[in-house]
Amino acid sequence: MKKRIGNIFMIILIIISLSALIYSSINIYKWYLDNKNIKKLSKEIEEVLNIQERDDNSEVIEPEEVQINDPYLDYIKVNLLDVNLDELKNINKDTIGFIEVKGTNINYPFVQTKNNDYYLTHDYHKNYNAAGWIFLDYRNNIDNLDKNTIIYGHGRLNKAMFGSLKNVLSKDWYNNIDNHLIRISMDNKNTLWQIFSIYHLKTTNDYIKVDFKDNKDYLDFINLIKERSIYNFNTSVSENDKILTLSTCYNSSEKLVVHAKLIKYQDKED
Repeated sequence: MKKRIGNIFMIILIIISLSALIYSSINIYKWYLDNKNIKKLSKEIEEVLNIQERDDNSEVIEPEEVQINDPYLDYIKVNLLDVNLDELKNINKDTIGFIEVKGTNINYPFVQTKNNDYYLTHDYHKNYNAAGWIFLDYRNNIDNLDKNTIIYGHGRLNKAMFGSLKNVLSKDWYNNIDNHLIRISMDNKNTLWQIFSIYHLKTTNDYIKVDFKDNKDYLDFINLIKERSIYNFNTSVSENDKILTLSTCYNSSEKLVVHAKLIKYQDKED
């Protein structure tokens, strides 16, 4: 009787183990296919990309103060990225901009739709894909930048999407001050952003605010996100500044966040 029970237990254990193996194998294969499709998409985008660097008729946003060792005066000499979005919109009409983050692999068109869920599980072709795509918060107005413009992307292990954003946590990335810039090109303007805060923390929504009651509320927000930074960027931020926030997963329970302020822009010709 004991031997029979032991045999039954062993069979159940084998079945459970095989089921777990099959489930894991299916997930690994899905992950492989998702990554393969993203890689194919990236090549397709590369073929139609029309990128230039420009600095004519650009407007510099002067800070209320420039802190000691703040490389702001060098940054405002950097050329702006100018991307023609027309061909990209032929692939996906939700396209509203193109983002480049220095010192990472992030060079992607980004999209916006009516919610913050769709592009978590759909790629640039709007096909189901667990890798998702880079997207702007549905509450933001890209034509007239809000106080806090928020862009999301999955932190993929193969460095796709916002997977390489973890580079910003390394000392080598931080020590190269040329890395502390983000360039974004949109339909109506090209923009340059100076990073002032990076951190990871337990998942929360307090850094993805778009609306603020008044200047005090906004300043409290600025102080909150500056104090969290793991590095000191020697950068002043005031209630008159506009902020860019990049958000991705650090792990299953934490978020990785990057904040930058707008320091230069260029209106595009109609």
